[in-house]
Amino acid sequence: MKTTPVTVADLTRSVLAVPPLCRRSDLTLDPVETGKLVAHLRAGGVTTHMWGGNANIYNMGVREYPTFLDMIEQLAEGDDWAIPSIGPDLGKALDQIAILKERAFPTAMALPLRFPATPAGAARGIGLMAEAYGRGLIAYVKDDGYLDPADLGALVREGAVVAIKYGTVKADPAVDPSLAAILKLVDPAIVISGAGERPIIAHGQLFGIRAFTSGSVCVAPRLSTAILAALTKGDFATIAALWPAFAALEDLRDGISPLRVLHEAVRVAGIADTGPILPMLSNIDEPARLAEIATAAKGLLAANAATAAAAAA
Repeated sequence: MKTTPVTVADLTRSVLAVPPLCRRSDLTLDPVETGKLVAHLRAGGVTTHMWGGNANIYNMGVREYPTFLDMIEQLAEGDDWAIPSIGPDLGKALDQIAILKERAFPTAMALPLRFPATPAGAARGIGLMAEAYGRGLIAYVKDDGYLDPADLGALVREGAVVAIKYGTVKADPAVDPSLAAILKLVDPAIVISGAGERPIIAHGQLFGIRAFTSGSVCVAPRLSTAILAALTKGDFATIAALWPAFAALEDLRDGISPLRVLHEAVRVAGIADTGPILPMLSNIDEPARLAEIATAAKGLLAANAATAAAAAA
């Protein structure tokens, strides 16, 4: 497992997968099924695993946190990079950091707290988390107004933030004053496009971003890796040809719930049995919805297999 300090090169050596966690019927973590998912990612060239929103860390208790860390450490092979999350509230984050400090993870992602929080308070909280951890964090910007760009820039300069996951969804990702304001203050090399494959062309072509997270990569890691390779070269024509394979599943994720749809997609595609979602969330159980998810997920899995076969030819 990667234990060295985070560098810019680390952000682009793999798609940053944001996978779900698999759980047994009694809600305990299932390392066997989660291991199947990680193996599927690794077979597609994806070796960075960011355990955050899709893993429902929001609802994970501090008592389970050491077991979770044990599992993702054990599942990381070679120089795989496992990134745990903390928070979203300050008290829970500090309790988690007390556990993380005894481990070799080089960073963690600070989950965004939407309420109760203020921009100045969120910046101060992230600073306190980094101070307690003794390592820089990944800041997750999911909404406009969550963090003031000037405060975010200061956190980067101070070393409290080593990377920024920018996951604010825009109707047109090419028109994004919030992202533009952040990039006036921080190097785009440390900014991660954080909303899957859909905004990558705009984020790469117009804003100079070269790293991205993906949930649907859990279904199609080889295809998503091909997009990363094209992004690295600035080959946006290839990205335009590849990314529509993700559209059907991403449309369902956007229309229903990114986390809940992905959880079911991994299961119905036959990649791993994700099991029940930890409450306060719930599984999707409507037959019509599950049929839609299955069609989209299996179609994407087939596109992934075609990409892998073409690469091997």
